[in-house]
Amino acid sequence: MFEWNKKGDDGMYNILIAEDSKPILRNIQSLIQSANLPVKVTAAASNGVEALVHLREQHIDILLTDIRMPKLDGLGLIEEAKHLNPRLQTVLISGYSDFEYARRALNLQAFDYLLKPVEQEQLTEVLTRLLEQLRLQEESDRRLLEGVVAPELLAHMTLDAELLTGEHALLLLRRRPFSPQSDGWTPSDVQAALAPACGALRCRVLPTLHPQGLLAFADARVLTAHASPEAWAGAARSALAERGIHAAALGCPQPVELRDLAGLYSRLERAMRERLTVSGSLEPCAGEPEDGRPRCGEAEKLAAQAQLAELLAQRQKERFLLLLRQKLPLWLSGGAKLAELERLVRFLAEEFGAAVLPDGGDYADPSNSLGSSNNRDNLHNLNNPNNSASALDTELHSLFAVPSPEAFAEVLHDWCAARFDPLQESGRRGGEELFEQLDRYLRQNLYAQLSMPDAAQQFHVSPSYISRIVKRYTGRTFVHHYMDLKICEARRLLASDPDVRVKHIAEALGFGDPHYFSKVFKEYAGCSPSEYRDTLAIESERI
Repeated sequence: MFEWNKKGDDGMYNILIAEDSKPILRNIQSLIQSANLPVKVTAAASNGVEALVHLREQHIDILLTDIRMPKLDGLGLIEEAKHLNPRLQTVLISGYSDFEYARRALNLQAFDYLLKPVEQEQLTEVLTRLLEQLRLQEESDRRLLEGVVAPELLAHMTLDAELLTGEHALLLLRRRPFSPQSDGWTPSDVQAALAPACGALRCRVLPTLHPQGLLAFADARVLTAHASPEAWAGAARSALAERGIHAAALGCPQPVELRDLAGLYSRLERAMRERLTVSGSLEPCAGEPEDGRPRCGEAEKLAAQAQLAELLAQRQKERFLLLLRQKLPLWLSGGAKLAELERLVRFLAEEFGAAVLPDGGDYADPSNSLGSSNNRDNLHNLNNPNNSASALDTELHSLFAVPSPEAFAEVLHDWCAARFDPLQESGRRGGEELFEQLDRYLRQNLYAQLSMPDAAQQFHVSPSYISRIVKRYTGRTFVHHYMDLKICEARRLLASDPDVRVKHIAEALGFGDPHYFSKVFKEYAGCSPSEYRDTLAIESERI
């Protein structure tokens, strides 16, 4: 169905020469060797029948055949060979420049027609064009698997004719969560294990984009051999289990051609993601409940996530870890969806990542490397769920590479704990620094009308983070802290100049209405501006 480096480790294409004249055969072999092209003669035959034997036993990319041969001539050989491999490239070689032969050769889709005696320049030119066509065809073939097979694997994969033609029964396989890592989860091992479920029909297995996913292809007749696609999937699970390979299997309801694979694979992956549970079974049905209400436990999970995020933002390590232990069973019960557990882990990773970003987490001085634009981009890429090759994906994948849900709970607990200590330390340093700079900034702008978004923009953090920092170090909201500073300044002005008018102080500090200023002053100072001034006068007389 597919082969790795079909051309061999040396990247060479395989040529079969069918020629009944040994001197001519040796000459053609010598010319091919002298052409310095990525081809090699892997077989030779003296007649068409012998050539067919080689074609059945090994992979051949290019057939060079004489027209006039005993038992089976070149045209008959090409016709039979195309049944074995419709994508075989053929070149006819003959001493007869007969138009009828050329016409029949074109009808059989021969690539070209060469006359004896074959010359080096002519052979090299034909093979060069043929190899370019093979290369373009392979690129076109591989594009059929884009979005199905990982790009780094697809680049080294060459598809054979059997996969590229006809319809196939399709089976999406997903390794059972928390299964042993040494259970033979490779395409070749799984392919061998699936043989009993396919009977005498051929089955091949491809690796997919998902690191724990495989895609099994079989002759479409396998669906008639079983009562239904579900029955075939069940037989596949049993066959794998007998070999110690535990997996979920989801069958495609109808045969598929390779050209339709990408869209169908996406639907199968979505169904697998929606139905696969932590225990490795598939829910019978996917989709939302008919009454539109949240699934059982969904509201509790969302609430738990919000609590965890809040505790992380507050740097409450012990309370965070305790809540994580208490709530994690919601995601680890046998019937819980694996996708929900994966989303929880990614959510936590992104929350930890955001906690060190200057646009939403701990304050970072712009001169600090952590606050640089390049570093922000790197952190964004690290937490980008669409970046399948990212360091974060590799790290999160390792969290699931444990033998049991209980082991996973311990690994996740330790993983979170390890990220808290440096976060708490940087939070203390960064928070104190930000509050000191913020407080100084507010005191320098007492005669303006600053808002929390203004302060957030000034220090390149989010307004919510400004709010948390002020609350942490003053116990008050941003507005109350800023207003308290303004009233302290008003008290200083009243004390420094007994003749200054309250109206002028209100206007200077950004209060448009003197009556509103007096109300706020009394709320914060415990008395009106006039009463405060009278109190100052009485104290001055006592002195």
